[in-house]
Amino acid sequence: MKLTEKNEAIKLRKGGKSYGYILKKIDVSKSTLSLWLRDIELTESQKSILLKGREISRYAAAKKKQQQRIEKTIKIISEARKEFEKLHNNPLFLSGLMLYWAEGDKSDLHEQVKFTNSDQNMINLIMRWFREICEVPEKKFRVTLHIHSLHCRPKIENYWSNITGIPLSQFYKTQIKPTTLRYRRNPLYDGTCAVSISSKDFFRKIKGLIIAAIEKMTKNYSL
Repeated sequence: MKLTEKNEAIKLRKGGKSYGYILKKIDVSKSTLSLWLRDIELTESQKSILLKGREISRYAAAKKKQQQRIEKTIKIISEARKEFEKLHNNPLFLSGLMLYWAEGDKSDLHEQVKFTNSDQNMINLIMRWFREICEVPEKKFRVTLHIHSLHCRPKIENYWSNITGIPLSQFYKTQIKPTTLRYRRNPLYDGTCAVSISSKDFFRKIKGLIIAAIEKMTKNYSL
């Protein structure tokens, strides 16, 4: 047993030092350190100091992560602006971007690319845009269907799988909502299809493309 190291660790702990601090000073595993110090009781004052130190460290780490995210977002948006200049004369690029701007998820809270609609033509167009313009890998697509129980019919997943070209293995469980209606007001209604792509960088790129489009059209928009 490393008696010298153990005694030094006990001394530091009794002095109110954290495990992290002690591990930096003494070359020992965390499990061994825990065994050495398991009977050492800290005073309420020492516990308060350690807690405050951990809170400061967590805050500093969170602020650093936030700044890194901001810097990365600014870079992605800047690159998207340049890409817009190269592609804005492409009808598919511009129509798909405008469609996403109008109907796609633009919440900064989750930063998830998501397009929801019940119109198969809109779903067709956005899928072409995702694939041909944005070059989204097929494995990244996910689908969630939302439909009222009154309209639910067999093989509804197959219908939307054919529309999107996305295999059923990439479908989440269909969300069936109860309804108080007694008959179908629209017997041809096939629910809504939500196509999602979990990529914060792609979300930020789309945001940059939309900003570039606004700038191009209004000449007075700034980030």
